[in-house]
Amino acid sequence: MNDPGPAEIFQALGDPVRRGILELLAGGEQSAGAIVAEVRRHTQISQPAVSQHLKVLREARLVGVHAEGTRRVYALDDTGIATARTWLAALADPLRHFAQPLDALATEVARGKRARRSTSKSERAQPVTRQRPTA
Repeated sequence: MNDPGPAEIFQALGDPVRRGILELLAGGEQSAGAIVAEVRRHTQISQPAVSQHLKVLREARLVGVHAEGTRRVYALDDTGIATARTWLAALADPLRHFAQPLDALATEVARGKRARRSTSKSERAQPVTRQRPTA
């Protein structure tokens, strides 16, 4: 399964029922039955409709599922959440890609300054000798 891009993730997050399911799962893993019961407490929605919402969240890698006996247990999936976080961080700090090259430039500038200081100190430390003219 390919990792989803930000478009797929944010499309999945566009529905309030799916966001509610994610908020529920933020508290810990839940069985499919518990998710259906909780969603139905807040809205008139069928069990198949909740299952469809869970499928969309799985495909966006926002939730994962595993079997425990005959139950299907859902939990948040860090894959989709990390993709969303990375995309949002890029909006908040558009210059972050330049941080490492600028750090490297600053290091090179500092090295150059040290080299110049070192060269000037060594020039000042050497005695000036005058050569006598030869006759």
